[in-house]
Amino acid sequence: MIEGDPVVRVLYVDLTRRRSWVEEQADLFERYLGGAGVAIQLLHKECPVGVDPLAPGNPIIFAVGQLNGLFPIASKMVAMFKSPHTGNLGESHAGGRGAIALRMAGYGALVIKGRSETPVYLAVHGDEVHLRDASAIWGMGSSYTVGRVIRQREPYPGVRTIMRIGRAGEKLVSWAGLITETYRHFGRLGLGAVFGSKNLKAVTVSGRSVFKFKKPRLYRETYDEVFDLLTKSTLMKKYHELGTSMNINPLNEKRCLPTRNLKKGYFKFADEISGETFAKTHLGRRVACAHCPVSCIHIAWLREPYEQEPYFYKTKMISYDYELIYALGSMLEVGQIDGLLKLFDEVEIQGLDAMSAGVILAWATEMQERGMISTKETVGLNLKWGDYDTYIRAVKLIVEQPNDFFKALGRGVDYASSKYGGSEFALAFGGNEMPGYHSGPATHISHLVSSRHSHLDSAGYSIDDKMNAAGKKLTADEIADSLLNEEKWRQILSSLITCYFARGVFTPEVIVKALSTLNYQLSPENLTEIGGNILKAKYNFKTREGFNLSKLRIPNRIFETPTPAGQLSEEFIRESIRLYKDKIEAL
Repeated sequence: MIEGDPVVRVLYVDLTRRRSWVEEQADLFERYLGGAGVAIQLLHKECPVGVDPLAPGNPIIFAVGQLNGLFPIASKMVAMFKSPHTGNLGESHAGGRGAIALRMAGYGALVIKGRSETPVYLAVHGDEVHLRDASAIWGMGSSYTVGRVIRQREPYPGVRTIMRIGRAGEKLVSWAGLITETYRHFGRLGLGAVFGSKNLKAVTVSGRSVFKFKKPRLYRETYDEVFDLLTKSTLMKKYHELGTSMNINPLNEKRCLPTRNLKKGYFKFADEISGETFAKTHLGRRVACAHCPVSCIHIAWLREPYEQEPYFYKTKMISYDYELIYALGSMLEVGQIDGLLKLFDEVEIQGLDAMSAGVILAWATEMQERGMISTKETVGLNLKWGDYDTYIRAVKLIVEQPNDFFKALGRGVDYASSKYGGSEFALAFGGNEMPGYHSGPATHISHLVSSRHSHLDSAGYSIDDKMNAAGKKLTADEIADSLLNEEKWRQILSSLITCYFARGVFTPEVIVKALSTLNYQLSPENLTEIGGNILKAKYNFKTREGFNLSKLRIPNRIFETPTPAGQLSEEFIRESIRLYKDKIEAL
């Protein structure tokens, strides 16, 4: 291990009692490597069975891993909690400065418990832990402004992290996110709402720990190997040049870009909002997470005139990637970049998850198009495909919640469709809104069975893409095996915790070598076993909180719209889920 390694220390903060303390959990970090592996163990311990996700008893756990701060692009932090959106496992990852800041502050994990009587934000600067009054920033209309205020109040600019919620989190929208460093997010599954339920507006962390290595020469050699793979090979080139927005045109050409609430897989204006077009017309700059040489975060400029001031303009810098362009672009048939950026900006201001926002608005648009709801439910709005101005107004109303319909939207498309109908085209998987892929059976099976119901858990879209390119089809058993093995391995990446973009760099062999610089004696087989144990712990938490793979609702829309692999079969998908259930229970 690193001499005096702080990654074994866990900082506990009780908001109710306004106290903090530190516990050493060396065995936990040794066995599970940190990150998601440690976080799920702490969640089992700290989260009461059956607790209301918005009750004080639901903990928020942030954790880093053994490679954070030590190797390039090991720059993510994991958050774990019980999700108010699905009622079971809540897990989200974010880049930025969070992971480096927490480790430099001297901690491997931060556990936040209880509920403050008044709005507060948490400031952790090394061994100093403060709860600051947040009354003045509670209810602020913009997450940007909240970040600016905290930056002016807190020390250590450049090395601290600032994580905060918008008004969506305060209003307990079940899919509200947490914004960190302005351009990064803990999205999906409602961490922002858990913050809001605790009267916790923000968390800022900084520190100045120093690491001393017992094997400095081996560490330097391994560091250089990883750095060269990141910067001198072609593995990361695409992420630096166009980022994930490069996916728009290829997916559209394959007819698997979800469009108009997945009524089709092709968007005629895809090229006008593609990564190539963004880069040519609106790319302002690229930025990177802390300790990452890749700079995959792409920031667009949006120039808008001031009202009644014809020669004066304000320029906003707004991040974009594939997920935003899919959910708020093709899914809603918004094909104009300036309008799309304005919609991105409003979602960011309110502190919402962009993927859920797009899927929910698409469902609401189809509901109104079919006459299943009227302007009575939408408070006078006439939702139309491509009408970004109306969608911006709808985003605000989801947060303001002026009636039961918008309150229902604030709980997600699964809940809203249970109240108003339209469940056959409500695109939620395990309660979480659909990611932007319609590539074949493995894609949707992955969304249904994976621990976060995320495309990043087991990458079913990648399996489909390879099979489609080769003109092959996998059996239900082969798909279940492939998804399970991939998700087991990704538990290692999310425990160390490295960026998934660098999975081609952090191979089992490279990880074994990197961990050996910290005196770990592990083999690739050991890593696979650890990954399986972490995944089983996640599944156990989900089932403990009522999740059942056998009772999953599958949106009928995925069977209506063809994929590059052909028309999907419900019988095949159900069989794959059954086989996956048997395999994960046998771990």
